[in-house]
Amino acid sequence: MATKKKITRVAKIQAQAGAASPATVGKDLGPLGVNIIEFCKQYNAATQDLRGHVVPAVLTVYEDRTFELVVKMPTTASLLRQVAAIEKGSPRPGAQSVAVISREQLREVARRKLPDLNTADLDQAEKIIAGTARSMGLTVRD
Repeated sequence: MATKKKITRVAKIQAQAGAASPATVGKDLGPLGVNIIEFCKQYNAATQDLRGHVVPAVLTVYEDRTFELVVKMPTTASLLRQVAAIEKGSPRPGAQSVAVISREQLREVARRKLPDLNTADLDQAEKIIAGTARSMGLTVRD
């Protein structure tokens, strides 16, 4: 019977999908003692089809310096930027709107993001995503 490895650290990392390199994640992973090159290979392979998004990952580091990588869905802000076709959010949300998205586009982002949210109800997920959209300076129209 195999023995369980002892977990030393659990870290959350966010990087551009398919573009992780030692230069971009080295400062975050260096103190953990993991093989940065191996992390980059695994992360880039797992996120290759999500290029253009910022994708969070949970990294579980074990005592023997091995690690386990779990890739999440792209960030809500990244999905909203893609839907609205903008580079970045408003510098003054609430006072200055940068784009308008439809309720259907908002619902589609909520559907994609639902597995990572703390709700199983699509209507509640839509409200969570709408809050992020407002904080980015996006206007949601019906």
